[in-house]
Amino acid sequence: MYPEDLVKPMKAELESAGFTSLHTSEEVEKAIAKEGTTLVMVNSVCGCAAGTARPGAIASLQGDKSPSNLTTVFAGVDAEATNEAREFMIPFPPSSPAIALFKDGQLVHMLERHHIEGRSAEAIAGNLAMAYDEFC
Repeated sequence: MYPEDLVKPMKAELESAGFTSLHTSEEVEKAIAKEGTTLVMVNSVCGCAAGTARPGAIASLQGDKSPSNLTTVFAGVDAEATNEAREFMIPFPPSSPAIALFKDGQLVHMLERHHIEGRSAEAIAGNLAMAYDEFC
């Protein structure tokens, strides 16, 4: 577990953009089961989360289409919620950061850590925007 002082600004970055932090498995289940589209950002303390994943996820919301529900779990902090979210992301192995898009409870698009590392926030936003055009 990371100290709250360390992760607070990392959580706040997404929350201030409209993401809801999920802390329990029940909250994750309810969020993903919602009708429409739900984005789940697996947040992390790593550099690629700070440099590209969080900014990319936030920038992706500027287009004409975006998910109905924006949520986040924090790997290494919200273990219960993160583990539950990762169960919904199977067959993809656990990774953080990661960004998953669900439609009516079904996983329809996934960005794993290896899709995020070494890419710009703009590239991640563009990838997500294409998914929103198709599924939202």
